Amino acid sequence: MNYIKGKYKSAIFESEAGYKVGLFKVIETDHEEIITNKLLTFTGYFGELNADDTYLLYGDYTYHERYGYQFQTKNYERVVPEGKEAIIDFLTSSFVKGCGEKTAQKIFDIFGDEALNKIKENKDNLLLVPGMTDIKASGIYNSVVKYFDADEEIIYLKKLGFTVKETMNLINIYGKMIKDILEEDIFKLTHLIEFKKLDQIFLQTNKIEDERRIKACILQTIKNLSFSNGDVYLNKSEILEYLNFNYQINLSIDEYLEELYLNKDIMKTDEKYYLTEDYLNELYNATSIAKLLIKKPKKINHFDKYMKQVEEDLEITYNEEQKQAIKEAITNNISIITGGPGTGKTTIIKGIIRMYTYLNDLTVGGASKYIGLLAPTGRAAKRMSEMTLMPASTIHRFLKWDKDRNIFSINEFNKVHYDLMIVDETSMIDNFLLASLFRGVDLNTQIVFVGDEYQLPSVGPGLILNDMINSEVVPHIRLANIYRQSENSFIPLLAKEIKEKDIMTDIKVKRDDYSFIEAGNNDIKNVLKQILDKSIAKGMDESQIQVLAPMYKGENGIDNLNILLQEVFNPSNKTKKEAIVGPITYREGDKVLNLVNDVDLNIYNGDMGYIKEVNLDSKVDFLVIDYYGNQVSYKKEMINTITHAYAITIHKSQGSEFNHVLMPISNSYSRMLYNKLLYTGISRAKKSLVLIGSITAFNTSVNNNYSVIRKTTLKDKILHNIKYNG
Repeated sequence: MNYIKGKYKSAIFESEAGYKVGLFKVIETDHEEIITNKLLTFTGYFGELNADDTYLLYGDYTYHERYGYQFQTKNYERVVPEGKEAIIDFLTSSFVKGCGEKTAQKIFDIFGDEALNKIKENKDNLLLVPGMTDIKASGIYNSVVKYFDADEEIIYLKKLGFTVKETMNLINIYGKMIKDILEEDIFKLTHLIEFKKLDQIFLQTNKIEDERRIKACILQTIKNLSFSNGDVYLNKSEILEYLNFNYQINLSIDEYLEELYLNKDIMKTDEKYYLTEDYLNELYNATSIAKLLIKKPKKINHFDKYMKQVEEDLEITYNEEQKQAIKEAITNNISIITGGPGTGKTTIIKGIIRMYTYLNDLTVGGASKYIGLLAPTGRAAKRMSEMTLMPASTIHRFLKWDKDRNIFSINEFNKVHYDLMIVDETSMIDNFLLASLFRGVDLNTQIVFVGDEYQLPSVGPGLILNDMINSEVVPHIRLANIYRQSENSFIPLLAKEIKEKDIMTDIKVKRDDYSFIEAGNNDIKNVLKQILDKSIAKGMDESQIQVLAPMYKGENGIDNLNILLQEVFNPSNKTKKEAIVGPITYREGDKVLNLVNDVDLNIYNGDMGYIKEVNLDSKVDFLVIDYYGNQVSYKKEMINTITHAYAITIHKSQGSEFNHVLMPISNSYSRMLYNKLLYTGISRAKKSLVLIGSITAFNTSVNNNYSVIRKTTLKDKILHNIKYNG
């Protein structure tokens, strides 16, 4: 690491987080290629920089293809004025009030090079200067202390181990209070700084078994295990094991658990330990479901008559199972419809909507005022809208999520009413999101939950759809008959056999919509490329084909597959601009996946789009991505919110359907080969499915129950609420 010493001249770019690009006049350096008394471009995170000050910047002198030579700052400090001339210049500068040149000269004559330290040490030291008044001394003292205060906070935080970026964020939020917060309880900052780093800093000056640390580690343990396992509650033995292994805490934690309980940080029932938020969310869900169940179902006259009209309008013949599902949805205040691929869930949603219009004497266009269509992901909502020809929204957008404050504007104090609400892909909804939905919806609304309980569960804690079904009190129709098939259609049948762990057919046999190509771990990418080359020759492109895999890392992981697939679908050429960010090249025309929810930009986790523009010189439009008509501009620092989408995880594919799916099935995927993952991936294919890899790995997946049942108490809470309030 090198240094440059000199003066800050001007800013080229500044972000709210403190990131700066600017010009710096170098007066001293240890790098032989940097020329002194010349301007140099610098980058990094900084507090306020003053043109009158001298700074030391520590970092690396690098060359950027587009921007030329830059000094990338990793750390910096303001140089304290030294020597008679520098000290007098500082005291007479705009930073210090009430100090003229004569007074500055007198101060230096009395204290010499220690003048600034003597002023900071004690205001009364200034009274030793001839002609100094108390008022003037106070002005000079306050100015000097204020000037150095910010530096002291920055130095203090950096010495502890915070990065410059973290330091600036903490100072911007807490100001001078930051020292008190750190000394009182550093773990109050877990919402801003990674817990692991806070723990490392804390242990520099405190013991492993400090009470504050033990309680913080218990809370972090419950958070980590709840998220990684999807559990709403934990047992004490799990907490102890994790504490011992990860935080070296091996003692009785009963008194700390009790304190956390009394402080309402956690909840405890029958030796089940919850984060308070998770407990209250689950309780709210159970109470809301019970309230809907307790209300009397609606009576429908002439259902059969209207059903015939629905069938004529939609040109669909519903069987008795499907008719019953429509009737349950229309009559009950809460109901569930589930089924695997090809069982007609979307067809039933269309029937429910059309039946509602007849019962309420509405036009199809006018029904959107009374019927709300929701889904957890943008792609699922878009598909729902396309199939029903009605507006559909993500749950986050419907609830008006404020990403900066992480709150929903539609809530228990600002509810929305629909007569009927249909929520698709319910298996993806976690404990928190369902509670947020119930808080924002008037419970006079009829709610229909649609989904497939055999798919992968939500990313966050909870097992909502399964728990509602297993309570056996929520009206539920499970669709069993498969309709999406030609004479030799195999995808829905294969999904059903995987779900039942009973493979009755020879999976090596090629079908109209299915094939299995055996390949070793080292051959999968070559086989995949051959298939894609043939598909492209037939006129297919990346918009019709989706590669799905279980994990990012490894030879056949998504990261490697996307490098291969980018060259297949969107190879480099002179007409396409591209940006290299770390190990990834983003090129105009690339298919990309959005990884975050952003209501303001109308993009959601799982949305796919295409890079329309790459502008290396632009601060605002570094990348412009088209999400099917919604063009979004990305600054360079936002690039970590996207990834290539030629290959995506099976988890990210939930809520979507793709015409043609290619799935590697490799032994190298290890424990990621399990039944629900395989079932979910296969059920994403609409027209064709190609599996590439090992028959052994496939059979392992079918019989592996790695996705264990989560620890939740929603079912029990629903039954309890009905028993005592029904």
